[in-house]
This record gives sequence, C-alpha cells and structure tokens, in this order.
Amino acid sequence: MVIIWWFWSLLAICASDSFRDQAVAIMRTTPVIDGHNDLPWQLLNLFNNQLLRPDADLNKLAQTHTNIPKLKAGFVGGQFWSAYMPCDTQNKDAVKRILEQMDVIHRMCQLYPETFMCVTNSSDILQAFRRGKVASLIGVEGGHLIDSSLGVLRTLYHLGMRYLTLTHNCNTPWADNWLVDRGDDEAESHGLSPFGKRLLNEMNRLGVMIDLSHVSVATMKDALQISRAPVIFSHSSAYSLCPHRRNVPDDVLQLVKNTSSLVMVNFFSNFVSCSDSATLPQVA
Repeated sequence: MVIIWWFWSLLAICASDSFRDQAVAIMRTTPVIDGHNDLPWQLLNLFNNQLLRPDADLNKLAQTHTNIPKLKAGFVGGQFWSAYMPCDTQNKDAVKRILEQMDVIHRMCQLYPETFMCVTNSSDILQAFRRGKVASLIGVEGGHLIDSSLGVLRTLYHLGMRYLTLTHNCNTPWADNWLVDRGDDEAESHGLSPFGKRLLNEMNRLGVMIDLSHVSVATMKDALQISRAPVIFSHSSAYSLCPHRRNVPDDVLQLVKNTSSLVMVNFFSNFVSCSDSATLPQVA
C-alpha cells in the first residue's frame, strides 16, 4: 500500500511539472498583460516618489506585491501602471497630483531601462516583448482627475494615458460610481451626463480606452451603448460568482460580449470569493 501511494504521489509531481513546463512555454511566447497595478501609488505612500532611495530599489523592494524579480517570474510582458489619486483631490489639486504620478511611471522606465519600456501603442508593445522588457503603459484611475476638462483629457493622452477609469469611489459631475448601486451615494447623472457622453466620444477619437471598473451599472450600460470602440474593465470580477457591487453583472457581460469588449479579472479576494481569502480555482 505504501508503494502504491508513493507511486501516485510521484506521478502527480511529474504531471504537475509537465503542466508547469507547458505553461512556461506558452508564457514565453504569449506574455501576460496586466491591466491594473497600483505600484506607483505605493511608491508615493512609501517613499514620497523618491525613487533613488536605496530602500525604493525595485530589484529588492519587499513591502509591495510587485517588484522586478516577481514581474520576471510571472512572465509579465505588459503592464498598465495605475496613475491614481483619491477622490478627496476632486475640485482641488487633482490635475497637479495626477501629473506627478504619471511622472513617476516615466521615471521608472528611465531608471530601469533594462526592465521597463514605456510604450503607447501596440507595435511598441510587440517591440518590448521582442526585447524581453515589460511594456509599460499608463492608465489613469478616476475621472475626477481630469477636472471635467476635455483639454486636460487631451493633455494626459499626449503624456501617455491610454485608458481612463471613468470614476473611482465617488461621482464625477458627469458619471456615477458603483457606490450608487450599493446605496451609499446618490445618483447624480443616472449613468452619463451629456458632457460624459461628449467625453467618451473624445476618448474614442483620441484612442483612450474607456475603463468601466468602479462605475455604476447605469454608467456601464451608457458607455457600452455609446462607445464606438470596445471598452475594458481593468479590474473587475463576475457578480454572478461574487455579488459585490464592484463586479460585473451578467446582463452587462452580455453587452461586453456583443461589443468585443474585455473584462480583466480582479484578484482581490473580496471580489473573487466575497470573503477575506480566495483560492486559485475560485480565481479561475
């Protein structure tokens, strides 16, 4: 009996190694592209954006989920870095603060050129893949950060923004956020206001992806019906699997399918399992 259990254990290990080898082979030719990473926010909180501090070295950084060794071990070939500022900057210094966070991302690329390559289009992403670098793109998280200005939107585009999350955890003057669905916030635009719809048209014209993570269901549906280009959810999971209001309900997922849009699954446990812990099978 002991010999039989030893045999099956050995067979399981060999099968596991085989599956891992297959996964590695696939990922060497088809690198992972991650839609949302908050490392720039951590660099502000931990180091006040002072990237030259010895303890801020991304080759050795231990206080965060992300560092250069982990990116390489995970075969991350493309990364949207999140340029984020909280809702309390709205109607205050939001534009200045978001420019500083976008600057941090550009400085990361300059400080670690052997690892990161800042890019703004698909051909440059492929070039970064061929060079074995992490193609680094900028997503701006929160529509409050453009201060209701199409001019600011266009300026952030020229500085490298390639997606804009329409809201964070607060309404903007032109779009409602997910807390409306939970009853914590009052609906103001009941989806998108007329200006919000103009904003989406300008995003389509520029080539800035519309990110619907954090928005209300009404905002999701307005955007999916208005946008001439596919939209994304940069970090949202499935409501039918975990009924959290940050997740995407089935009727919206059908609109995602119909418009060739994309949902990138959020791995945060509360959105995967509706609890403080989640398993890999639950993520899958």
